[in-house]
Amino acid sequence: SQITTLINHKDKPKRSDKTLQAIQRVGQAVNLAVGRFVTVGEAIANENHELKEEMSVACIEARRAGETIAQLTDVASLDHPESDSHITIFTDKTGVVKAARLLLSSVTKVLVLADRIVIKQIITSRNKVLATMEQLEKVSSFQEFVQIFSQFGNEMVEFAHLTGDRQNDLKDEKKKARMAASRAVLEKCTMMLLTASKTCLRHPDCESARINKDGVFHRMRLALEQVIEIVTDSRPNGENEVAPISIYSGIKEFKNKVEGLRENLYFLSKENLSTMLEVILEHTEDFTDSAYTSHEHREHILELSKQAKMELEQLVSVWMQAQNQKTKDLMEDLEVAILKTCQCMNELKREVHSAATSLAADLLKYHTDHMVLKALKITGVEGNLEAVAEYTCKLSEQKEQLVEMCRLLRHVSGTEPLEITCIHAEDTFQVTGPQIISAAETLALHPSSKIAKENLEVFCEAWESQLSDMSMLLREINDVFEGRRGEKRVYLSLPRPGKHNANLKALKPVKLDTEEQAKIAKLGLELHLLTSDVDSETEKWEDQENEIVQHGQGMSSMAYSMYLFTRGEGLLKTTQDLFHQAEIFAAEGTKLASALHAFSDQVHDDDKPLLLLEAEKLVSMCKQLQITAKASVQGKSATFTKVDACILKTRNMMTLLCQLLPLCCKLLRKNKAGNSCLKPAPPWREDRIRTGTNAHTPERRTETFGIKSLENHVTNITFLESK
Repeated sequence: SQITTLINHKDKPKRSDKTLQAIQRVGQAVNLAVGRFVTVGEAIANENHELKEEMSVACIEARRAGETIAQLTDVASLDHPESDSHITIFTDKTGVVKAARLLLSSVTKVLVLADRIVIKQIITSRNKVLATMEQLEKVSSFQEFVQIFSQFGNEMVEFAHLTGDRQNDLKDEKKKARMAASRAVLEKCTMMLLTASKTCLRHPDCESARINKDGVFHRMRLALEQVIEIVTDSRPNGENEVAPISIYSGIKEFKNKVEGLRENLYFLSKENLSTMLEVILEHTEDFTDSAYTSHEHREHILELSKQAKMELEQLVSVWMQAQNQKTKDLMEDLEVAILKTCQCMNELKREVHSAATSLAADLLKYHTDHMVLKALKITGVEGNLEAVAEYTCKLSEQKEQLVEMCRLLRHVSGTEPLEITCIHAEDTFQVTGPQIISAAETLALHPSSKIAKENLEVFCEAWESQLSDMSMLLREINDVFEGRRGEKRVYLSLPRPGKHNANLKALKPVKLDTEEQAKIAKLGLELHLLTSDVDSETEKWEDQENEIVQHGQGMSSMAYSMYLFTRGEGLLKTTQDLFHQAEIFAAEGTKLASALHAFSDQVHDDDKPLLLLEAEKLVSMCKQLQITAKASVQGKSATFTKVDACILKTRNMMTLLCQLLPLCCKLLRKNKAGNSCLKPAPPWREDRIRTGTNAHTPERRTETFGIKSLENHVTNITFLESK
């Protein structure tokens, strides 16, 4: 930014003192920034000897270029006669351009080298995990298992930190979603690996126990491989990833091409357009061939598919005529044909969306009681092999239904991250179903085994958790379809805080029962309405990257997940999850208050006292919420009172946020209208530099997956039975 200002500087015969000072200030700012950047680069070089030489050369080049720019912009003394021979930006513009090019290339080189180091660290960490996993597979005694699993847990924690930072830094939302999915698998599988291995050690001759354990190891290896694929941006054997095309993305692309005919009649062929429609209609067969699609939906989809072909034929006919002669009547006919084709595709999109989401809603409602899982646990403990076989068949049917549901939802998910979430859910049901069956068979063969019972519980919990996540996913898909959340990526993969509490003496997290949910429903609904208000206020801001907007959006997303908790849905499963979420929400509010104070420093308007007053209110509310969320309680009644207090305080903060956002937006608009209510921001500020150097502080928007959960596994290992 600063370099662009220098390069674009226009030479003028008259140079005011203000101009000269500004140029010098920019040059000094660039040099100062380079100096700090290079210091970090040199520290990285000293820690990584294999790249030390390359990194050092790049740092030296960058420092030299920064100093050259500072010298060429040292123009404050130009009004003195003795400085006429001094070379400056005014006498040597090309010198500044050369120095700027050298600076940008050397800075890029430092960044690339640093990135290579990060990738190497992740690969090395993955290799350690794989090596320890191989040892875990071969152990034959509890004592040996305890020692190796302790080491494995520590290595997984390190891998979690590294990949969490990497996920945070990814700009590609698709890669970010894939990384989140892989890391979620690793988190869940760590606990599965513990109980499955213990079961295998307790019952070494049991085939179903061995199958169960092998499945966990295989899934973890696949997840580790996918993380490395994302980090290195490559696939084994040089294969290219072929992403399946969804109906939504196909229709979107098709409509863009059709509407493009208004601007250019010759930019694509009719064969191209026909092929695109054929691909879309082929995908609709996933719906029409599905045993779970209702007769009514199937008929409507077939009817709309037939209509789409007819509309395209009519469009192509008018289009070909218009290419030969552009008469007014033909162009009007073309416009009508374009509108009718797009309308037909919109109706088809609406129909498949309705088919997929209604099926999902029905299935999730039907399976919400988890009757099959409960029956498997009971019959397993009874040692009733015949009944277990009967219920495993029912679970297999349920699995097929849920897998089909995920496939259909993927077609209508609307965004790439949600598509990937659907694929991840499909994989989870595909893999977890057979693992539950093998765990249940093991328990039925050894009904008195506590560890076999615990193992089945762990796999059943993973299934229940995924079903609960599907409710959240369905709501997200509907929000995108109805335009409530659009392409915005909210806290979909929010950490599940309650599971990661490192305090082993903490009370067991509990869920709200139906009666408690009913009591708190009104408060939850108010919270939901406030999140909608905040979202609509943030959308009014032209600058979506503004710090105030980003903190506001973050708070809204977290409040929305707390609202879902009051309905028994979403990613917050237990009261402990909610309390931890409230702490994060309060921390985000504190950051917003800091941003408001910084903003008020630039304001010399009548609204400044009001802005500061509201910011102070926010700080006070954040402190109160933090105290409430961290307060220790015992007993069901006290826990519910704490839940109620946390949501009430969150609602009050959201109400205040609804008042703050329009106030700040108004001040910014006044400034743009020329009322000069904002002081001009200085081009360089020390506090901004300090903020930049703290980019890797622990206060991140997204936390690493289950690090504390993994640490718990490592700590709990001391409680392993050693018989």
